Amino acid sequence: MSLKQVFESQPGRRYIMFGGKGGLGKTTLSATSAFWLASQGKRVLLFSVDPQASLSDIFQRDIFGKGPVPIMQNLWAQEVDADRRIREYQDEIRKKILDMYGFDRVPEEIDSYIAAASAEPAMEESAIFDAVVDIIVQGEYDYYIYDLVPLGHALYYLSMAKVYDEWINKITKLREEMRQYDQMAATMRRQETVEEDKILEELRYIKSRINASSQILTDRGRTAFFFVLVPEEMIILDTRKAAELFSRFNVPISGYVVNRVLPLELRQDNVPQYLRNRIVMQQKYLEKIQGTLGDQVLAYVPEMERDITGLPMIEKLAERLFK
Repeated sequence: MSLKQVFESQPGRRYIMFGGKGGLGKTTLSATSAFWLASQGKRVLLFSVDPQASLSDIFQRDIFGKGPVPIMQNLWAQEVDADRRIREYQDEIRKKILDMYGFDRVPEEIDSYIAAASAEPAMEESAIFDAVVDIIVQGEYDYYIYDLVPLGHALYYLSMAKVYDEWINKITKLREEMRQYDQMAATMRRQETVEEDKILEELRYIKSRINASSQILTDRGRTAFFFVLVPEEMIILDTRKAAELFSRFNVPISGYVVNRVLPLELRQDNVPQYLRNRIVMQQKYLEKIQGTLGDQVLAYVPEMERDITGLPMIEKLAERLFK
């Protein structure tokens, strides 16, 4: 089955992820797939959390931190600005403190704590994760194509849903127990029932968002994850290890795409020895990929004559990839 057939035969799979080690062409294949789907009349959002702004480069547009930016008919691209997200976090936390406790202003010591906590590396990852949840649960587009960060970070983001869920379960349980004691104390004092617990309400809201996103990302009927690799020994080994790790988080692996395949017609007498050696080496690893992954490989993408940047080159690659 080809990549085109996978999309056409599984229209319910609206959430598409391309993953793999850095520098293998994930962004290129994400953009090309988004272009092709948009050309078929589907409303597509292609988004990235990569701080290196790779979508801006491939579309030759400044889209970083600007929300969904129209690229062509039916296609929008978005790059998440984590720093802005953290600032929004800070403002949101301050507002909730004011609302919950009726302060006129946030106490200085609490405000200092908010600023210090926001400087932690985990805060950036949390902000990015939350932004991804926002995008996924909205459901405004026919397809969401997620240009994942390199594998190590991708595994971390995918595991965060489970970590957050377990943490919030514990905090929610503790909060519910505290609320029961408060109600008992109020009854004994013949006071009115304690007003609705806004903190508990907030925890339940966060939990519902996390559950909604994790259910989508692990639903084989709605989500497709494609590994991108190239015909090189270390990349093949790393991809197989990563696939095993992803399976532990129940991520539905839908196939593999082999990128940067040198065309066999270059294997001629007048071709430099270096290039002939590269082609021979690739052929060995292509056979290895075929032997281990078989029909899980959905496409062999040729090495193009120049960088894939700008819509004309993306369209040219799409014609080869989805023929």
